[in-house]
Formats: sequence, structure tokens, C-alpha cells
Amino acid sequence: MPTVRSQKIDCLIIGAGPAGLTAGIYLRRFHRSVAIVDAGNSRAAYIPLSHNYPGFPDGISGADLLTRMRRQLTQFGGKITTGTVHQLCKLAEDEFVAEAGDQTITARCVLLATGVVDIEPTLDGFHEVRASGLIRFCPICDGFEFTNQRIGVIGAGQHGVQEIRFIRNYSKDLTLIGLTPDDHLDRALGTWLQYKQVKLIQGEGRRLYTSGRDEAQSVHLEMADGSVHKFDMLYCALGSHVQSQLAADMGASCDPDHGLKVDDHLETSIRGLFAAGDVVSSLDQLTVAAGQAAIASTAIHNRLPPL
Repeated sequence: MPTVRSQKIDCLIIGAGPAGLTAGIYLRRFHRSVAIVDAGNSRAAYIPLSHNYPGFPDGISGADLLTRMRRQLTQFGGKITTGTVHQLCKLAEDEFVAEAGDQTITARCVLLATGVVDIEPTLDGFHEVRASGLIRFCPICDGFEFTNQRIGVIGAGQHGVQEIRFIRNYSKDLTLIGLTPDDHLDRALGTWLQYKQVKLIQGEGRRLYTSGRDEAQSVHLEMADGSVHKFDMLYCALGSHVQSQLAADMGASCDPDHGLKVDDHLETSIRGLFAAGDVVSSLDQLTVAAGQAAIASTAIHNRLPPL
């Protein structure tokens, strides 16, 4: 039998990545009662080092950034409960009820900061190479660090080509990699790749492994036919799964990719349900997530009854 939280809190925040933590910090500094439930799989935790976050000229890892933000949250009396919200519903104008494990949480407002899950290729050694920092998912974040290096982009069709087009700003030594028989390009895209001298690898991939040390380290892609291709960096351009199902099940408006549609105050089409970060239909960036959370949490504070 779920344990019911007897007192209605001001805001439930679902997700403790950069967006959820920023919102928690803001709301606690507004003296609002907050519950934060987090499943423990923030996308930010996988960032080996980012030079794209303001205030850290030497870069900061995603794990370190989250640790700092959690510490800041606790300084203002906030805390995080580990768990998964598996059901969310709205009972009244200012009453949401969430089921999270063995507890039921009642809140006047909800902020969804559940993010996305990247789609990964099925290759032996993928996670080990990713841990080394040689597989990335966001050229906006770290393309500068790999200027003029050998870059491979794992992706099919137009999505992969779009990634190639963006990364060409940093390097001309590019290879588009399709790893399944279903990967194909229409004639126009294939002609564009040839014109831009982008190499193309198609076929079944077998495994990834690294060689070298530190800055000289490189990543090797071994194909099923035994051929091996060497890169300084690999990017995955296979898309992602947006974690918007809780809101979608309530009828919140989403874009074709399942990102939540929000207004200028980051409120979804359901009054009292806000969203911030990668789950929102917008640019997926740490700074964007923090900015959205600041706007949303201030709007929530202004919406709530005076203290």
C-alpha cells in the first residue's frame, strides 16, 4: 500500500539533471516546499568534459557539475529521493498526484525534467570507448575540441547527413557510417556527400576499441568483413528517445519527436505542469536546460499562493 504524503507540497520535480536541480535550487530559495524524484540516469552524467558551460574555462565533467549542483541544493534544504515516478495525474486545478515506488506525492505544480535517452549502436566495446571520451553525442558542446581531426559520424539517412553538415564547420576529414542493411541514402544526399568529399562506410559493424594514450588516443571501428577504420572521434547521430510519456499520458501537447510543447513560461498545455531541459521541444544544451528551469521555477513561484 503506497505511503501518502499527508501535506500537499508546492512543487514536485521529476528528474535531477541540470534542469531539475536548477529548478530545485530556485524554488528552495523562494522558500517553497519541493520534492525531487530522480531515477539516477541523467544524460549529463555521461559528459566526460565540457568546455561549453560558462564559468569553467578549463572545462567540467557532467558528473562534477551534477555533484556541485546537488551540494548547492542541499545548502538550501533541498533533497533528492531516488526512484521512478510511474504514474502522474491531475485531480484538481492545483492538485497533482504522483505514484513513485511505495509513496504517493501530492503537489500543487509539477516540473518535468526527465530529459532524453540517446540511441546507441549495438557494437561490442561501445561503452568502454564511450567512457574513454572518444564517443560523443553533441558536436555543439565539444566540436571545437576536435577541430581538423578525423571524425566519424554513426548515423543513417538525412539525420546523419545533417550531423555531417554541422560538423563540417570543425573538420573536413569526415566519414558517415551506416551500420545496418536498412541504412540508405537517397541520390541527392549521396551526391552531396561526394561533392563535399565525405567518405562513406556501409555494412555491419562488429566492435569498437581504442589505441594510444591520452591526447594521441584514437578509436577503431572493426566491421564484420574484417576491415578496420580509425578515427580521432566518433559521434552518434542515431537520435534519442524523449522521456515525455508521463505528460503525454495526461494529454500534454508534443511535437512529432515527442518533445513537450511549452509556452514562454515553460508551461505545457496542461495548466500547472511545467517542463524544462531536453524533454522540451528546444535546443538540447546544459545552459538551455538551466535557463529554462530558472524561467519555469520563477513562474511556478509566482503562480503559487503567497507564503
